[in-house]
Amino acid sequence: MSEEALADTAHRLIADHKGVLAMDESNGTCNRRFGDLGIPQTEEMRRRYRELIITTPGLGTCISGAILYDETIRQRAVDGQLFTKVLGEAEILTGIKVDIGATDLARHPGETVTGGLDGLRGRLRDYAQMGASFAKWRAVFSMGDELPSQGCIDANAQALARYAALSQEAGLVPVVEPEILMAGEHAAVICRQATDRVLREVFDQLHGQRVVLEGMLLKPGMVLAGMDCPTQLTAEEVADETIDCLLQVVPAAVPGIMFLSGGQSGELASARLNAMNIHRKREATRLPWALSFSYGRALQRPAMDIWRGEAAYVDAAQHALLHRAHCNRAARRGDYRAAMEAV
Repeated sequence: MSEEALADTAHRLIADHKGVLAMDESNGTCNRRFGDLGIPQTEEMRRRYRELIITTPGLGTCISGAILYDETIRQRAVDGQLFTKVLGEAEILTGIKVDIGATDLARHPGETVTGGLDGLRGRLRDYAQMGASFAKWRAVFSMGDELPSQGCIDANAQALARYAALSQEAGLVPVVEPEILMAGEHAAVICRQATDRVLREVFDQLHGQRVVLEGMLLKPGMVLAGMDCPTQLTAEEVADETIDCLLQVVPAAVPGIMFLSGGQSGELASARLNAMNIHRKREATRLPWALSFSYGRALQRPAMDIWRGEAAYVDAAQHALLHRAHCNRAARRGDYRAAMEAV
């Protein structure tokens, strides 16, 4: 695929104030969430839940792409259609998670490195043939005393860059996800410093691997205090800190920044994204990239809580999902209001 085609796909994912739905939970993660709600932990129940998500009427009005897991991209709706075809008919691009998860980083206690580079070229080719247009790779960085270490940053940044180059070679837009974990007591200023260090190294490595920045998307976290920190920022302060940090390290050539929710509630994730897009409108000439969302739990959790594996609750669950999607599309415009949650 040409550089122009990659850039076109990246722009389709951020067009019209839409965002990306992350529904790429591993089977183990999905099963744990099912277990908490008393839902049978089987492949068929995972298929039913994912069909509920992708067949939500009107989802394509707010969602431009959906990131799938390996099991999901191979699954079919009850009528026999592949999920990729269902998404395509809703004008939603298919994405695919291609890393195989994090493992302990040798001689770095408390830190991990993401695996999956072995055989990735062939897997990417296969996913492209299945209908994928973009891919995702997640690297996680723990916070704590002297964490993240430079060794952890280097190892994960190198893997992210190699994945991104291989994705573009296969004609897939890479979504590059370096996640600073929210767990901990650290202040927001510590998160900002870590975000700066991580993103600087990531873009250095992307440059070294000749990744076309116009044909990729960045999926970072927001600058937030740790979940156990007694001092939390307001949505407006999160917006100011996050955007000021990103302006220092994210090249203007990157088309869009798709924020992850990282354990935030749906309401908080919407409010903070909204504050950033209000900031964007106020400082329009300063921000070269779109500020969008690629949320998982912050979009899906209300639907799963309602559904609980019962066919009778599918319509109500889909309504809850679409509501959260509409809230986040409004947040992309800077038009989200807390009053929308009462509807």
